[in-house]
Amino acid sequence: MSEAVHDLLKHPRPDAFSVSGDFPLDENVLASFSSGTKVLSASRFGTSAWTITARVNVELPDGSPARYFLKCAAEDNGRIMMEGEFNAMSELHKTMPNFVPKPVSWGKYRVGSPDTYYFLSEFIDMSNRVPEPNQLCSKLAQLHRNSVSPTGKFGMHVTTCQGRTPQAVNWESSWTEFFSNLLRHVADLDFATNGYWAELDLLEQKVFQSVIPRLIGTLERDGRSVKPCLIHADLWEGNTGTSYETRDIYIFDSGAFYAHNEMEIGDWRCNYNKIHNKIYTRTYLKHYGPSEPKEEWDDRNRMYSIYYNVIYSVNHMDHGKAVRQT
Repeated sequence: MSEAVHDLLKHPRPDAFSVSGDFPLDENVLASFSSGTKVLSASRFGTSAWTITARVNVELPDGSPARYFLKCAAEDNGRIMMEGEFNAMSELHKTMPNFVPKPVSWGKYRVGSPDTYYFLSEFIDMSNRVPEPNQLCSKLAQLHRNSVSPTGKFGMHVTTCQGRTPQAVNWESSWTEFFSNLLRHVADLDFATNGYWAELDLLEQKVFQSVIPRLIGTLERDGRSVKPCLIHADLWEGNTGTSYETRDIYIFDSGAFYAHNEMEIGDWRCNYNKIHNKIYTRTYLKHYGPSEPKEEWDDRNRMYSIYYNVIYSVNHMDHGKAVRQT
């Protein structure tokens, strides 16, 4: 999939719309802009293992300048990624418009071979420095607290991806059931991608049969319940940025779905992230305290981190094998 999409830059299509810059545009991308918008340039921007990305400079109908971020991916997996990201970012923007760049559209390039899909959003010029903990965590807690699942259930109305990997996000009323399905899906993908490992399989079966029903299930017993909160679902430092102009923190590259809010920061336990620094988790908990039973919070956090480690293994293959061995 990554080779197919990068061919767009190596071998631009003869019917590509020609503007200043080194990134070929397509008629359907141009149609995403409001009538009367003049596209000035399209240039490669940023790097990605599975997509190609660009910054598009335009002049709006009223004569004012504007910039957009364009991401493209190829083949059917590219369609799932672009549709998922547009819907994930739209859901986040609906709840917290000051926390994510505004999504504009997603769609398919007019000409195939390979079939190519795109996601278009507002461009915000951001630094890639590690985010300031209090601003990030206060906004994140606000997102979790204020978001409302449209079905009252856990999941998402479309498949979303973490990296290049589609997630199992079909709606479920029970958080325990949803989390079991979510983890089982990536565990199966891990074996398919990185090879079968009997000892790991045995351990995972114990997790599904005993640990999840006890540890996660207790959240929904004895009168307790879990609120479905909208989470970003891939929130490491590389998916955050700080606006040069306003110093506001933004999040992007989302694989969002409705989940237990504590699921979000399970990713911060993974030691390959700089956001692994405990100040982030401690700051978040000041803004949104642990669920009951509070004394089992750390065990739940460890369990949620397993999901992120396993899907990392799927996304990064050889490097990921080392992660799953931890």
